[in-house]
Amino acid sequence: MRFFDNPPTKFHFLSMDKPEAIQYKNDLVKQYGNASIDQAEVIICIGGDGFVLETLHTYINYQIPIYCINFGSVGFLTNPKIKKDLPSLLQKTQPTCLHPLAMSAKTVDGKTHTALAFNDIFLYRQTRQAAKIKVIINHKIRLSELICDGIILSTPAGSTAYNLSAHGPIVPLNSDLLPLTPICPFRPRRWRGALLPSTTLFQFLTLEENKRPIAAVADFTEIRDVVEITVKENKSIKSCLLFNPNQSLSERIISEQFSE
Repeated sequence: MRFFDNPPTKFHFLSMDKPEAIQYKNDLVKQYGNASIDQAEVIICIGGDGFVLETLHTYINYQIPIYCINFGSVGFLTNPKIKKDLPSLLQKTQPTCLHPLAMSAKTVDGKTHTALAFNDIFLYRQTRQAAKIKVIINHKIRLSELICDGIILSTPAGSTAYNLSAHGPIVPLNSDLLPLTPICPFRPRRWRGALLPSTTLFQFLTLEENKRPIAAVADFTEIRDVVEITVKENKSIKSCLLFNPNQSLSERIISEQFSE
């Protein structure tokens, strides 16, 4: 499935703060111009995966697809550098639309903070003391006390990142599943995580919050000294990334499961 019926002609270029990326952006702007965000048909994001996430958050209220060109290291969410004819290439791209996780976090001072995550939301201990977390799924207590360094709730798109490094499962994009993965669990000894429907309501309660403070992170937003966290996928928000033919994000996630 293609996003564009005809080659797009109005581009809004962005680049990470890296000399090579800035120069590459300037070269493209000279060739194609740089439309305002309100007139653009597509956002061209030049950078690494971190810059892609930043762009997704910055332009979350715009219904404009994002095509990312890799100037980072891994580049899992990006495409190779363009050699020629950007409009024709973009017409052939395949879209992958992502829904973020929505987090509401209450801190020890009684304040409530909200944040979105396209990659993952995780809790982690702030001190040398292990964290103690109560895990509640759809209003039912599933773990009365999880002793660990932390816990990760990932989107399918983010399942190949921190989740994978914590030995969590890689999840196909269209599976409608979310992996929940502990970080260095101590008790219960045999619990290594769960796969849950994307419609699930997740709640995490900090136990012994004064002795064992916990921070919550949604992509790059960190909230410290949290006592209660609620997370649910927000289907009303959709952001689309564009990928070259035969290099879709879905294919990359499948290939990652067979990588050495």
